[in-house]
Amino acid sequence: MQLQYLLEPAASSSKNELDRFTSFKKSLNRAGTTVLQKTGQIERTVDREFADEESKYRAFEKECQALQKDSKSYGDAMKAMTAAQSRLAETIESFYGAADRTSDGAMAGHAFKSAVQDLDASIQRELDAPYRTTVMEPLGKMNAYFPIVNEHISKRNKKLLDYDAARSKLRKVIEKPSDDPTKLPKAQQEHDDAKEVFELLNDQLIAELPQLLDLRVPYFDPSFEAMIRMQCKFAEEGYEKLSAVQRYFTDNVRDDYAAGQLDAQVEGVLQEMKELSICGAN
Repeated sequence: MQLQYLLEPAASSSKNELDRFTSFKKSLNRAGTTVLQKTGQIERTVDREFADEESKYRAFEKECQALQKDSKSYGDAMKAMTAAQSRLAETIESFYGAADRTSDGAMAGHAFKSAVQDLDASIQRELDAPYRTTVMEPLGKMNAYFPIVNEHISKRNKKLLDYDAARSKLRKVIEKPSDDPTKLPKAQQEHDDAKEVFELLNDQLIAELPQLLDLRVPYFDPSFEAMIRMQCKFAEEGYEKLSAVQRYFTDNVRDDYAAGQLDAQVEGVLQEMKELSICGAN
């Protein structure tokens, strides 16, 4: 069987009045069958094989929808992070620039601003469009198939109700023979037709749902690889650009950082601030 069947939209019903009435009548009959099944008056067909395949499909559907949502959040977060970093760098530069534009700190602040602005421009220019093409679009295309597959599952479930109802009707005719000689052949034909239609749809879904799930790894492999490569590229560029900012710091700052002494220096400055009267000192 070809997977193409599963991914093709189910045929749409005609819009004329007769078909609408027929559809409405079927809906009422199926609703009645459902009620009778709940009360135990009509036997419900239990297909363990289909139930197992549908369960795995539902898990896949849920995972894909979550993956699409989280992937969008990730892309938005990357852009928001670099944009916020640029605004942060502008504020830091203004702090140092207001004190002494020629100081090492001012030069470092300016270099930091230039580096993060380059990163922000880089993610907009080199990562945003490729990310949409290689990650978001494939996810969107995969998720677009689920409503089509769900339509086939819904149609299968409706045909199952028709089959269960026809089987129950045939059983009653057999158990309580009618004086009408045409009644049994008619019930038998309705049963056979309903069974044939149901089994056709059921067998197609049982065969093709696993095929759809088997394709998920080769389908998503290129997207996963692309995401890793883009993350590596962003990390490498960030490291390269921000490492260049370090040369504007004095050697003792780098040494103090390596020795873990910067926290003590920060605490010392905070203590000096506390001693100022405007900061609450008595």
